[in-house]
Amino acid sequence: MTKQADHNPQNNYQQRKRFFGRLLTIYGRKPVLEALQDRHIPCYRVHLADTNKPGGIIEEIKALAKKREIEICYHDRLALSRISRNGKQDQGVAADLDCPHHMQLEDFVASPPSGNFSLIALDGVTNPQNLGMIIRSVTASPCHGILLPRQGTASISPLVIKASAGTLFKSRLIHCDNLADALTALKELGITACTLSSHSEQRLADFQPAAPVVYVLGNETEGVSPQVHACCDAHVRIPMHNEVESLNVAVTAALLAFRGEY
Repeated sequence: MTKQADHNPQNNYQQRKRFFGRLLTIYGRKPVLEALQDRHIPCYRVHLADTNKPGGIIEEIKALAKKREIEICYHDRLALSRISRNGKQDQGVAADLDCPHHMQLEDFVASPPSGNFSLIALDGVTNPQNLGMIIRSVTASPCHGILLPRQGTASISPLVIKASAGTLFKSRLIHCDNLADALTALKELGITACTLSSHSEQRLADFQPAAPVVYVLGNETEGVSPQVHACCDAHVRIPMHNEVESLNVAVTAALLAFRGEY
């Protein structure tokens, strides 16, 4: 199915908003092609710039979309840049993927999982490779998922997808706007918010929460922001040896995600 897209930004926004919790928009010719080649990745729609030259990878994308009966929409470059949110790097191609385990915070709060579980929350993690590696580790672990704020966190990009080794599409991501507000909402459900800091007195090994817990990780330069730190109930540290100050945030996330598994 092919059609000329509605260029009214408001109409496009309202149409996409219905799927916002599960919808993941990726951009770039190779990432879109690879997503279409994997039939296990549900694709809702392909977006192409009407200025793309025919031939090569563009034709492969179109052929795969038609074979999978995925709608192809054509846009002018400005409209496409609004969809991809990265007009400088989208290469005239974007796609909307339907990721069943991605959700909005409101949906998670309305129907939280039962029993004890853990989440990883990210505060100021702006390195795409770190984000992708965190997604890969958490997806492979018993950890329930990742709380991912839109403010101050790396956006989903081809670099994140590559670093996640494709696990991004089947990961459980819980999207929120502001992490401090999200933690407040989770605490109202009885979930313990816990930060990791080298300055904390309590060791991680001694932290045995009786309730579900969300571990909050900050960036490697500044750590967790003061506003988010104030929202947390517990503060723990991973003891370091040989004068090593800290671990890479992706390594820390992996340790937490698999905690108690071995």
